[in-house]
Amino acid sequence: MNEFVIVHTPQLLANLDKLRKTATIGALSRQVRKLRLTFSKKRAVPAASRPSNGRIRMSRKYLLGELVQIEKTLTVERARYYLRRLQKAISDSKTSRINDMNLRRWKEYEEILTDSLWVVDRRDSSGVHSAWYWGNFIPQIPRQLLLRYTKKGEWVLDPFTGSGTTLLECQRLGRNCLGVELQKKVASKTTSLVRKEGTDDHPVSVAIEVGDSRTVDFGALLKKYNGTSAQLVILHPPYHDIIRFSRKKSDLSNARSTREFLDMFGAVVENVGKVLDRNRYLAVVIGDKYDKGEWVPLGFLAMNEVMKRGFRLKSIVVKNFDETFGKRNRKELWRYRALAGGFY
Repeated sequence: MNEFVIVHTPQLLANLDKLRKTATIGALSRQVRKLRLTFSKKRAVPAASRPSNGRIRMSRKYLLGELVQIEKTLTVERARYYLRRLQKAISDSKTSRINDMNLRRWKEYEEILTDSLWVVDRRDSSGVHSAWYWGNFIPQIPRQLLLRYTKKGEWVLDPFTGSGTTLLECQRLGRNCLGVELQKKVASKTTSLVRKEGTDDHPVSVAIEVGDSRTVDFGALLKKYNGTSAQLVILHPPYHDIIRFSRKKSDLSNARSTREFLDMFGAVVENVGKVLDRNRYLAVVIGDKYDKGEWVPLGFLAMNEVMKRGFRLKSIVVKNFDETFGKRNRKELWRYRALAGGFY
């Protein structure tokens, strides 16, 4: 678990500056070791703490790691280089246009996944997160996307709201979110859950509207909540007809064919694309299906529908999560079916 400590910035910068003036590598190493021991004993603080008055919150592991590297350096010149780099990381911030990460301290962000295989052991069930809605996705997915592709206070669209997983994560991370849900009953329950977990930590707008995401006016809805455009869209549509969510013809799970499903999905992409800022991200979370002895690659097919509408592909991520409703207590059955049916 990553612990955080409060650092008095002027004091630490002064100490590092003093170290840079040390003449010999032996003396420098000894002084760095003393500084490292000081921070190893320092009391940890919550990750969400908000220091002030010249203080910053830093990952203990990151800070100690940087000091160890300096301590073990063999030359004064190289040690001074690492000291200057640490001073920059403490006093300066380098962020991108799409997130709040300080790239001068990129090693601190251990939570953020950069591999294209996400192996998740269990669902996050903290707060009001639960698996009450058949077909919802694990909260870790929107959390990763929000940390990687948005800044605090920006707008996220969720055209297939369901149980509100994305909205809850937006609320926790200080992002505004507008969700659209086709079913009024589901929207009502999800709204109650979002309000139940409401937090004062981040004053953001998190709202759900009932409607068909192919045709709703996302621009008008954003304006209703004092937004103008979206900086991230997360789409978690039905996996065609694997689960029938309603009897509505406008429900993608009732599409009569794969082609019709893709056309309906494409209409949603076109609609949200109107309000998504240029050079910002759209994420599709979808599974494939196995039907009548044939694998239907919904993920790739949906990806192509998005690309046909002017989006450039940045990455394909595979998520493996063992404890799903479909697998739970049925792993042997699925293994038999795979062996018997010739699929994976």
